[in-house]
Amino acid sequence: MIPFGYPPMEMRAVADVPDGPLWQYEPKWDGFRCLAFREGGDVALQSKAGQPLGRYFPEIVDALARLGTARYVLDGELVVPLAGALSFDALQQRIHPAASRVAMLAKATPAWYLIFDLLAEDGRDLVDLPLAERRERLERFAGQLDGETLRLSPATRDRRVVDDWFARVGGALDGVIAKRVDAKYASGSRDAAVKVKRVRTADCVVGGFRYAKGSTTQVGSLLLGLYDDDGSLDYIGFCSAFAADEKRALIERLRPYVGEPGFDGAAPDAAPSRWSRDPDRDRSYVKLKHDLVLEVAFDQVTGGRIRHGTRPVRWRPDKSPRQCTTEQLATPDRALALLD
Repeated sequence: MIPFGYPPMEMRAVADVPDGPLWQYEPKWDGFRCLAFREGGDVALQSKAGQPLGRYFPEIVDALARLGTARYVLDGELVVPLAGALSFDALQQRIHPAASRVAMLAKATPAWYLIFDLLAEDGRDLVDLPLAERRERLERFAGQLDGETLRLSPATRDRRVVDDWFARVGGALDGVIAKRVDAKYASGSRDAAVKVKRVRTADCVVGGFRYAKGSTTQVGSLLLGLYDDDGSLDYIGFCSAFAADEKRALIERLRPYVGEPGFDGAAPDAAPSRWSRDPDRDRSYVKLKHDLVLEVAFDQVTGGRIRHGTRPVRWRPDKSPRQCTTEQLATPDRALALLD
């Protein structure tokens, strides 16, 4: 049977949802990609990077061990529902070195496993079968899922249903995955599936910048802020997607605004993250007056911050900085409606 460490199929990013009879569509969930392996009484969970996840999600391991099928490999997404929404922040907190905290979090913020592919069943590898046949087998397999901790992720071959998903849950949907129904499981490859991520924009105040590493003549990143309900400028993310010549030109644009006040409260990324690959990195920044507004594009927000770097859209000299509020990041999360 497929061994632990097997690379999951990946997706190529595209701008538009493809159309046609050879595509199957699935919601893109905001969680951790996870392969699940069961061999008799042994259950293992594997991250996208090939790392073991089972110790962090004992409730998932227990639920998988209770299924009637004794040997299988599944592909899916780990998510944490919280207050009627999917919380990536709560999901991240589940990765903790202390066994006592893992046990506590498993009860306080239990995870779900949303399953979208069946790679092996009863010891037989299915990866060389076309997706259409694997999906049929998965839907039969799903008859033994508890519908709570273990759930079948929805799929459709009707392009109109995708439009309905967006209409029903609005901005809460992280995006759509489209997979070729005639393709085998493309382990470690992006050849059989594409992803279309939902892109949002926000007008942000540029509250500071960092120099490029080893340079004092080139901007490395712009630090972005939004005003909260108390009128404080909160750091919410960064923008570094500029060409080298643009980063040099930015110095001249920013120079007249250098000085106080920067951001209110703690400096951006003042404390190193436990995920940081460079915990000793210099986190100082050059403060800017609250005069520059930049519209940026982004896709995901966690804990009031834009999770990944943003992409510049345009400068907004017509926009008052005080109009740049944290309300722009708020999105009612109704994605769970797709599991009803």
